[in-house]
Amino acid sequence: METVNIKINGIDVVAPKSATILEAARLAGIEIPTLCYLKDLNQIGSCRMCVVEVKGARSLVAACVYPVNEGMEVFTNTPAVQRSRRLTLELILSNHRMECLTCARNHHCELQTLAEQLGVDQVRFAHEDLKPQLEEDMHLVRDNSKCILCRRCVAACKKQQGVAVIGPNDRGYNTHIGCAFDRDLVETSCVSCGQCIVACPTGALTEKDNTGDVWAALADPTKHVIVGTAPSVRATLGEEFGRAIGTNVEGQMVAALRRLGFEKVFDVDTAADFTIMEEGTEFIERMQNGGALPLITSCSPGWIRFCEQYYPEFIPNLSSCKSPQQMFGALVKTYYAQKEGIDPKDIYVVSIMPCTAKKFEINREDQSAVEGCKDVDAALTTRELGRMIRKAGIMFNELPEEEFDPMLGVSTGASVIFGATGGVMEAALRTVTEVLTGKTLEKVEFTQVRGTEGIKEATLDVNGKIVHAAVASGLANCRKVLDAVKSGEAHYDFIEFMACPGGCVNGGGQPQQTSAVRSNVDLRALRAKALYDQDAGMKFRKSHENPIVKTVYDEFLGGKPGTHKAHEILHTSYKARPKYKLD
Repeated sequence: METVNIKINGIDVVAPKSATILEAARLAGIEIPTLCYLKDLNQIGSCRMCVVEVKGARSLVAACVYPVNEGMEVFTNTPAVQRSRRLTLELILSNHRMECLTCARNHHCELQTLAEQLGVDQVRFAHEDLKPQLEEDMHLVRDNSKCILCRRCVAACKKQQGVAVIGPNDRGYNTHIGCAFDRDLVETSCVSCGQCIVACPTGALTEKDNTGDVWAALADPTKHVIVGTAPSVRATLGEEFGRAIGTNVEGQMVAALRRLGFEKVFDVDTAADFTIMEEGTEFIERMQNGGALPLITSCSPGWIRFCEQYYPEFIPNLSSCKSPQQMFGALVKTYYAQKEGIDPKDIYVVSIMPCTAKKFEINREDQSAVEGCKDVDAALTTRELGRMIRKAGIMFNELPEEEFDPMLGVSTGASVIFGATGGVMEAALRTVTEVLTGKTLEKVEFTQVRGTEGIKEATLDVNGKIVHAAVASGLANCRKVLDAVKSGEAHYDFIEFMACPGGCVNGGGQPQQTSAVRSNVDLRALRAKALYDQDAGMKFRKSHENPIVKTVYDEFLGGKPGTHKAHEILHTSYKARPKYKLD
């Protein structure tokens, strides 16, 4: 790697020749403030918060896009730099509705943090009459009165997800982020993935808060309120309470949910094992009997909506299995209700998910195992759960570690790794391989499909049958794989798609991190490691070993996967959806 020698604030720094001043400064232990910058996603130098002095330059330069060169001398904290940053921040705040105390991003807002760091204790140019500019969809709320036009959401939607339903409209002072022709988001082909929300540095984009509905259910004596948590939430919830990224807080999460008042605390991992049993059976049947291949996994509702809108020709390839969230709700309102003698209509099911698209999924058609009941009544994000715990005054970090309730609370290593990209594929391969060979795997790790790369491929010999598998996360990568399959450039038998880059550990409902963290820390790898570490130490590491899964099949679902009753409860259907709804 070629390097250059530069000076930053008088300190000698050796930096890669390809580095920007922003990246080189970190090598010297200096963090230059940014707002619009996200590494490899939004490097446009528009907010001007990162300006620095460069010896010989005619004016201040934007550190996030200005390349280093041999002998350069940089000054990051001169009076001129400080004045410029403060004035820029004041001008941004002049058009920002400042209701910090009641904002969902209070204490987690990058704009608020910068104002504190730069000593901006008054706003000379405040817009006194700035009113809320709200737009609501099923999964998010957008308030352009809090938008700073950083365009990070635009980059996430266009470059990372390949959906591009939002962008800057109008010009000059009237510039605002919106959809084409200022249509409502619900009228576009938005897939509800929420990646725009985790990219946003302020409270301009937040998930649609459903905690009020859950509080009401918990207070209703006629409701039997059940909660289940997704595999990845245990690896991320701790960040809401200051824990290190990648800390597994499963035991304390369970303890907190009990203290919130839920009747039963179950593990959606159990339902993930059912997903593998049904999906694995479906794959074997298609492979042996000439069904539509490649079989494509159906766990990610953002991906499913993307397929229905952009690639409806692949609907026959989708697994008919419900996602683990929906299987969980269906089993609670059928198997659990029957065992406990409770009317399903009196059961209120809450899921804790890493994903804002889950809010869309619970209202999909053909998602009710019991007539007149939704499988899941409320889907909360990891962030919403964090807010509930704080509101209840629960001292999360002081809680003991507790275990899930057993009836639907036993997980395997296979279900735990669902939260990482490639995890669903690996879990399926563990079970499919043993079913087809009739032999116990000596090594259950399928490392070919692990890692945070956007697209991964694996070729496996399963009992003499060569299986070509692919894993893609992030919808822009999913598009590349589908286009390759359509053109005949690629052939696969089994594909796992996840809407969010890195999988559920990086979902649109996960704890928000600053641009400095998102640009310099591998969030996806650290969070995924927590799941793989748990998998490695578990007693059961394959879905078909789960004793609860065996019991439910024997007692309730006809003794094996793929039965008529299993299809009635655990499977669903899909349909082509229009990209734009203009009527």
